[in-house]
Amino acid sequence: MVCLGNICRSPLAEGILQQKIEKAGFDWQVDSAGTNGYHVGEGPHYLSQKVALRNGIDISKQVSRKFLKEDFERFDIIYAMAGDVVKEIELIARNKFDASKMNLLLNEIYPGQNRDVPDPWSGPEAGYHKVFELIDKACEALIENHKP
Repeated sequence: MVCLGNICRSPLAEGILQQKIEKAGFDWQVDSAGTNGYHVGEGPHYLSQKVALRNGIDISKQVSRKFLKEDFERFDIIYAMAGDVVKEIELIARNKFDASKMNLLLNEIYPGQNRDVPDPWSGPEAGYHKVFELIDKACEALIENHKP
């Protein structure tokens, strides 16, 4: 799960998907990262933590990290939260970029529409709730669409 700073959208996506795969009993590894690296070592945004906790998910122990080109070797699928994130991933990964491993998360519920998960960073708490709902629906579809 990749967004720009790895403090708002991708930590929510990691936490939500982790909860869903545990409930489903799948043996999947989930991680999140950011493309810009501005928040490396920081925890998720306080509103992401608040909204996640309100929905029964504790993301407080997550630590922001920068996306690495080696992530294409470590993971089978890399979900970006938005189209600009995909472009940044391409720049970071260079010759290791593998389009067959890339997808936008919302394509799980809106196939081929390439919709972005809005970035709630500069807005009010309500935006974080909306983002949580979108990511939750996408992760539910992801589980359904990729059952082992």
